[in-house]
Amino acid sequence: MPLANTAQHYGSLTKTFHWLTAALIITLIPLGIIANQLPYDTSEQLARKAFLFSLHKTLGVTVFFVALARIAWAISQPKPAELHPDRKLETLAAQTVHWLLYGSLLLVPLSGWIHHAATTGFAPIWWPFGQNLPFVPKDDALAHTFASLHIIFERVLAASLILHIAGALKHHFVDKDQTLRRMIGTPQLPDLPPHQSKAAAPALALGAWAAALVIGAGLGLFAAKDTVAAVPQLEETSSGWEIVAESSRIAIAITQFGATVEGEFAEWTTQIDYDRNAPADAKGTVRTTIAIPSLTLGSVTDQAMGPDYFNTPEFPTAVFEADISEGGASHIATGTLTIKDNSVPLTMPFDLGFEGDTAFMSTTLTLDRRDFGIGDNMTDETSLAYPVTVTINIEANPTAP
Repeated sequence: MPLANTAQHYGSLTKTFHWLTAALIITLIPLGIIANQLPYDTSEQLARKAFLFSLHKTLGVTVFFVALARIAWAISQPKPAELHPDRKLETLAAQTVHWLLYGSLLLVPLSGWIHHAATTGFAPIWWPFGQNLPFVPKDDALAHTFASLHIIFERVLAASLILHIAGALKHHFVDKDQTLRRMIGTPQLPDLPPHQSKAAAPALALGAWAAALVIGAGLGLFAAKDTVAAVPQLEETSSGWEIVAESSRIAIAITQFGATVEGEFAEWTTQIDYDRNAPADAKGTVRTTIAIPSLTLGSVTDQAMGPDYFNTPEFPTAVFEADISEGGASHIATGTLTIKDNSVPLTMPFDLGFEGDTAFMSTTLTLDRRDFGIGDNMTDETSLAYPVTVTINIEANPTAP
């Protein structure tokens, strides 16, 4: 069997690309559906779900490069003639479906790949080239947009695939011609006129993609996701120090499947009573209240708010209360951190500096999520590590007396 196409037959490389792509797509679509529907309440369930998603993503990237190679090969080859060139409408429909298939074979994996690269927290792609893409930032809104595009383009691909299969079966069982056999072997064919591309076919394919995007938007696929729980309204506090919100932050970092997932709390209040001239062992006190639902934690934000983790509907805030003392080159806050009604003693060393009257505080500490009953079902650290890194940076000015 010749490697290249002829005016009558497909070559062996074209057939290999065709059936390899078919096998990958028929595997990928149900794999993605199954992975989406699986629960992830325990370490075992999360590991199984992540395994299937990693397999789905890895095969998806494979499809993207196979599709690129297939398209490049197709451009270099003659297109075998249609068996029924006199059937104008049928020929136009077939070519339109082929344009949809070729385009979708690039759009579906590429949109999924960009979604993966923009996401913080993910099941990794199994390859040694990293998980990011050039010019694709870590951004939840961007990730959500491309996740929606991935769903829409996948639906177009599935519909095109069904039409393609239906057409092949119609040729084989109704017309009883050599269309399907030509993609399997090298049947005897009559002399046929050269292949003629229909100029309207790519335009119709573009129209189909545009219609799919409009329908997807109409169904709300691009709308911002709702949060799991409303952010509680924190009470106003009187304090000897006023926080500069623009340069102050409380952030956390977890480790999921060996990758760091970073997040930050948007809403929190701090009541600070601190006297830099007081005795070293009694500099003051601090009470910080954090609105847990204000946390953004990449793709696992919703999961983090759930009952097995922070359980924000029942426990919407965390509170840290401590006495401040001076210990050597740094300061120490000694008190308790309460999350989900679990109060844990905490000693937090921190650096404190001044520029004029403005104070700058910073610290990084490591907590064990198990101390607060967070993710008790996640007993395997390969799924979710026990340590959680907390980074605090505060800029504050003394309030007027």
